[in-house]
Amino acid sequence: MSRLAPPPPIKRKDFMKIALTTSGKDLNAPLDSRFGRAPQFLIYDLEAGTFEVVDNDQNLNASQGAGIQSAQNIARLGAKALVTGHCGPKAFRVLQAAGIKIYNTSAATVAEAIDQYRTGKLTEAAAADVEGHWT
Repeated sequence: MSRLAPPPPIKRKDFMKIALTTSGKDLNAPLDSRFGRAPQFLIYDLEAGTFEVVDNDQNLNASQGAGIQSAQNIARLGAKALVTGHCGPKAFRVLQAAGIKIYNTSAATVAEAIDQYRTGKLTEAAAADVEGHWT
């Protein structure tokens, strides 16, 4: 009688691209605590270890709708997860509808937030954690 090898252990599947809010241009830049009005988004490819920085200028001074527009941009960029300080209710709904998972953190830098995500130290948000028009 032959024995089958045990299946490999199930690991948490990393998403290929995650979006992070930042005010800088590299992995050592500070993580911005705001989502909709973050100056930039760093889109990090977990598989390749590469990133691109995308400006969010159009939403920095928007009188309203910054979170919704930012959420739509993140979806268009192909991110499957968002790591940020805070996310309001309207943006949260748009991100959820797009199938993007949201993680809140108080990490000091983008690199620290990526490490927290990779090591499973972040918990997926179940709801928005701030009211709309939070600055």
